[in-house]
Amino acid sequence: MRLRVEFTTEPFDLDEAPAHAVVAREIVTGAQLDAVDVGPFGNTAEGDADRVLGAVDALLRRSLAAGATRVSLQVNVIGDEAPGDAAHGEGDAT
Repeated sequence: MRLRVEFTTEPFDLDEAPAHAVVAREIVTGAQLDAVDVGPFGNTAEGDADRVLGAVDALLRRSLAAGATRVSLQVNVIGDEAPGDAAHGEGDAT
């Protein structure tokens, strides 16, 4: 199963990224997830369910420890195929 996680950490600081936001971003970029997109007001990542859930656990624990007062997240099931799998198989005759 593949999952997509979308999250934000608060409080916001428009001048520079707070420590909790930096920690959260480091976790998702280092978790070997697919399609990681980090931004100032929201972040997304996709991947294998075990990797996403492990990253979410670390993200919650470490960003709260780094000063986050709120973490908003949403997790969606997006299917079983890895990116590019649907393109393989059909029409790949060599």
